[in-house]
Amino acid sequence: MNSEVSHYRMRLVDSLSEIGQANWDSLLQSQENPNPFLSYAFLHALHESGSASAQTGWIPRFISIWDQDTLVAAMPLYEKLHSYGEYVFDWAWANAYQQHGLHYYPKLLSAIPFTPVQGNRLLSRTPLAKQVLLAHLGNLIRSERYSSCHILFPTTVEMQTLQQHGFMQRQGVQFHWQNQGFHDFEHFLTSLEQKKRKNIRAERRKVQEAGVQFLRLRGKDIEEADWYFFKQCYDRTYAEHHSSPYLNLDFFQRIGTSMPENILLIIAILNHERIAAALFIHNKTTIYGRYWGSLQHLPCLHFETAYYQALEFCIEEKIQVFEGGAQGEHKMARGFLPQKTYSAHYLNEPAFADAVAHFLQREQGGIDNYIDELHEHTPFK
Repeated sequence: MNSEVSHYRMRLVDSLSEIGQANWDSLLQSQENPNPFLSYAFLHALHESGSASAQTGWIPRFISIWDQDTLVAAMPLYEKLHSYGEYVFDWAWANAYQQHGLHYYPKLLSAIPFTPVQGNRLLSRTPLAKQVLLAHLGNLIRSERYSSCHILFPTTVEMQTLQQHGFMQRQGVQFHWQNQGFHDFEHFLTSLEQKKRKNIRAERRKVQEAGVQFLRLRGKDIEEADWYFFKQCYDRTYAEHHSSPYLNLDFFQRIGTSMPENILLIIAILNHERIAAALFIHNKTTIYGRYWGSLQHLPCLHFETAYYQALEFCIEEKIQVFEGGAQGEHKMARGFLPQKTYSAHYLNEPAFADAVAHFLQREQGGIDNYIDELHEHTPFK
């Protein structure tokens, strides 16, 4: 055994508190382009609030690799009893297993719960530590307990590494906005073709003429009453889609306290009454559109609150990228362009692995054609 590897110890933990915030965040900050969703504050809030917990079908099984007292590698990993809250859909695979008398759950999942954002999944300080991490992941996958392992929204480099270790690649599409050094919102509009520019101005004018005003609150300025109002809006969105909200008030209050520097809350006000809100997570380079809701309907209010106000914020703060979340071709008309996303999948049952491989190959061809078609309709001049 390599003498350096022999110093490493693996611990499978069911609570981030067993790793500790200092250890976790130190490892995270050693990665290239770490994002706020991987922070101890965000993940721990999900767990401690009960939003992502054993009771809701998210059982933490974080792999941690230690060199004496130093955390040298780790990955967010869950034992899943369902496929809710993932944004990469494998329900058909689960149904196929069931039809053949096989159990698809529990499965292993590496992801940030309820968060379709690309980021590190194989955190490591050195290439050797990453190899040790992957070896232990392989041992866990091949145990008889799990049908499969799914790693959602890894980085492009990590995707390449996972393919080398037998994972199958799946592609998806999101829509992201890129700041091209715009001086203000009007400067951004001049980069768009005339029809798109005219439509955005008309949408903004409708909201302005209705008398709506906007309040932007940074994390440190968000008070308890603001969180209660936002949660009302958030719950209303889920109710309108006949589903149950994933996140509870305790979660939002926890991230408001533990990571205020990463939070922006935009509130829409009409006739001195709060009527809508959108919550964003951000760092110095990227803002992520996450949650939105309104208590009354007004034409174009959604676009103004959840997009245009945030774009103004990006330009003012010189933030380079606005990731608008999952799905949404309508974002293209507002300056967002298609971006490929990735997920990695390993199935232990050979016959099903072959069938999924053929499906993913066909699906990838469709994704490529879809993106080519979208690029033919770019909103820019």
